[in-house]
Amino acid sequence: MSDTTKAWRSIPLFQYLTFDEFYAHLPHDCRLIGVEFPHEKAVSLPKFTHPERCVYLLGAEDYGLSKQALERCHRVVYAPSQRCLNVAVAGSLIMCDRMAKAAA
Repeated sequence: MSDTTKAWRSIPLFQYLTFDEFYAHLPHDCRLIGVEFPHEKAVSLPKFTHPERCVYLLGAEDYGLSKQALERCHRVVYAPSQRCLNVAVAGSLIMCDRMAKAAA
């Protein structure tokens, strides 16, 4: 109901029943980047270099990414903040940073 622009007509939508199925279908030469805070292997967004080809994986707001997902991520990044960010804001910051660094 919230997809008022029917984005699925313009943007591919893939659904997988398990994380393993999702991981098996990552595009060739694509890095899986977890977005998670806090995490011991997470790199702060200002210091992060975005791969040319990647999939950003954002977890649920209440419990984040699963341990299985974090173990399979090639890199983990977080947006530094004094407060917890909701998943939409975190994703927007990651994409804004990617675009800004690509233009630089």
